[in-house]
Amino acid sequence: MRKIILLSLIMLVGINFISAQLPAYKNKGLSPEERANDLLKQMTVGEKIAQMQCLWRGEPSKKSLFNNGVFDAEKARELLPNSIGSIARINEDMRPGAVGAHPTLPPADAARQYNKVQKYFIEETRLGIPVLIHEEGLHGQQATEATSFPAPIGLASSWNEDLIHDIYSIVAKEIRYRGGSQVLAPVVDVVRDPRWGRTEETMGEDPFLISRLGVAQVKAYQGDGIYLDGDHVGATLKHFGVHGQSEGGSNTAPSNIDERTAREVFFKPFQACIKEARPMNIMVTYNELWGIPAHANKKLLKDILRDDFGFKGVVVSDYYGIGNLVDIDKVTPSKEEAGYLAFKAGVDIELPDYFGYQHLVALVKEGKITESEIDEKVKRILIEKFRLGLFDHPYVNADKAEQFVGCEANREVAYKAAAESMVLLKNEKDFLPLNNEEIKTIAFIGPNADRCILGGYSSSPKQCISPLQAIREKYGDKMNILYAEGCRITDVNSPFPEVIRLVPREDNDVRIAEALKVAKQADVVVLFVGSNEAVAREAYGPTAPGDMPTLELLNGQNELIEQIVALGKPTCAFVNSGQPLSIGKLTKELPAVMQCWFLGQEGGYAMVDALFGDINPSGKLPITFPRSAGHIPSYYAYKPSSRRGYNLGLDVTPLFPFGYGLSYTTFEYSNLKISSPTITKEDSVEVSVDVTNTGSRRGAEVVQLYIRDEYSSVTRPVKELKGFEKLWLEPGQTQTVTFVITPDLLAFYDGNMNWVVEPGDFSIMVGTSSDNVENLKLSVTI
Repeated sequence: MRKIILLSLIMLVGINFISAQLPAYKNKGLSPEERANDLLKQMTVGEKIAQMQCLWRGEPSKKSLFNNGVFDAEKARELLPNSIGSIARINEDMRPGAVGAHPTLPPADAARQYNKVQKYFIEETRLGIPVLIHEEGLHGQQATEATSFPAPIGLASSWNEDLIHDIYSIVAKEIRYRGGSQVLAPVVDVVRDPRWGRTEETMGEDPFLISRLGVAQVKAYQGDGIYLDGDHVGATLKHFGVHGQSEGGSNTAPSNIDERTAREVFFKPFQACIKEARPMNIMVTYNELWGIPAHANKKLLKDILRDDFGFKGVVVSDYYGIGNLVDIDKVTPSKEEAGYLAFKAGVDIELPDYFGYQHLVALVKEGKITESEIDEKVKRILIEKFRLGLFDHPYVNADKAEQFVGCEANREVAYKAAAESMVLLKNEKDFLPLNNEEIKTIAFIGPNADRCILGGYSSSPKQCISPLQAIREKYGDKMNILYAEGCRITDVNSPFPEVIRLVPREDNDVRIAEALKVAKQADVVVLFVGSNEAVAREAYGPTAPGDMPTLELLNGQNELIEQIVALGKPTCAFVNSGQPLSIGKLTKELPAVMQCWFLGQEGGYAMVDALFGDINPSGKLPITFPRSAGHIPSYYAYKPSSRRGYNLGLDVTPLFPFGYGLSYTTFEYSNLKISSPTITKEDSVEVSVDVTNTGSRRGAEVVQLYIRDEYSSVTRPVKELKGFEKLWLEPGQTQTVTFVITPDLLAFYDGNMNWVVEPGDFSIMVGTSSDNVENLKLSVTI
């Protein structure tokens, strides 16, 4: 017994001795801030500045650290004498001859590649500071075999915060298990001009909806601990500024938005996520605001983001955003000056290469920036690395990555996401769902009938099923299935090529004629029309445009629809797109239309199951559908002086309003009441309503709460979303929904930009969409 006690004491003394010899920054028992402070004291200026830099495709590039696809420590030592803070997309395939715009390794190989790279930085650099790896994860990691979920504009149509949390918990794991520690998501931009090619990346037009879904995403990515475990990654809110209502809907054009509107609309999701979910990072927008590019805008990045919103994390540039100060914004001809402007404005890390931040050492020597200013930024970066566990648990398990990425359980969630992303726009006389027992011959026709459209920022999932593949798999032995492409939209079906062209119109005349022959043989025709990932995309450079001047169906699709309809066959349509399209003619001519966005890898199954009723669509539009590009802006929360009407009797109303979406069942609202018709401006009040499923199918309804301040000292929108709840109800089931209206939901910025509640009358509106509500009155007294 004495020997055991003596041995234990010796071991305890040994452990304490070893701990005493370790520098404080390697002590897991200290806080991330304490560890960062200790490490910062031991770093040279060069090492600090290196933490603010990133490698991708510049000079040196990430690829220059590899020799025939294998990481080369000697090259790293030579090219990175002060180490490096971040590396972009470690999943990319570095082998010579790798094919594709962003070729990536399979999960296990990617994990092993990451471990080799990280081992060098941990064990062979002076201080052993791990490298931060960022990855794209907009709706699934942009990497081989990763699970591909619907595009965010589709996910937002679910209005389901729990589903969003489930999805992005999976995305976080798939990224982390392969070696990523920071994700460049979520996008919480408010889009008010759907001509913008990046509309598909957003969650729509409403700041309240985006805030709720954005908070759910950040919490899913990061969890809620000070130290993150190996299932989570650091989130990056983007793109801070005003990115969704620029001139002409152009990706990097000026955003001519006043500060009041910026704060009340475009900044709101960022503010909510910072307050409720504490994201580790924020990415800056490309656009200029108030005449100053965001990457050089101190008022935006310091006065508002840091001082007003209390953001404590890391601010990263958008890709080449600092270079844009020279090449696009023309605020300086000097790379050094561009780096100086961004540094002083508040950018902590330059992505994806160091265009301007390569000159920071020179700026220190010239006395233009101080080491204490550098310390402030680098401390934030080090705290993030400590919180991510990169110092304590830097490596990943390749077998775990292989087993989890793209697994069957993740597929099930991807299918559920696709099911809840679809929005039924029209269903005249209950045309849908079709009865598969009554159909002998069905024709799938259109440019998207045999395409699995993933959307932008996607790679190659393990499975990707088109509608045609899905119906053949599920019903090939039960009915005769015919197919015709009908027309082709673009020469490529990818967002990555620099130049994309429409297919020659005369080629589509031949395809339309073939489609008519096929349609004549069918009992029912299902059209798959809309857009694809090449039509509207991110305009990623001056020679790679991605925005659109029109929302029309392109390249013969309207002619295809006209001629199919003329046959008199029962016909419906499924529309894939990343933006709301001008489909008034389509919805006028056909009895049933389903908006499907880009549904991800399981989209084919989801569309076929909705066609035959195995899925009851429950989506609601997160963005208004304008009748044409000439109706933009068409968002629902307009000011009272707007939308007075157009001349010659032309309709000013939208084609489909925000919050709209039908179901295969019906719902009835009743017993709408308020707990008190009068409150003081410090009080809260409850509003409740009963919702009954009056149809014969189980279904979901999204109950929506809107508020209008009837008279106010500054102009206010005609209505604003302030609450929602999604219910799943069995036939005949009734459920009561209760909303709590707090003072903050009634507040706004007054004439002096103070956040206040003014006494007066408010309209409280509850209903099934923004244009289908019942009203109550609420009076607020002093």
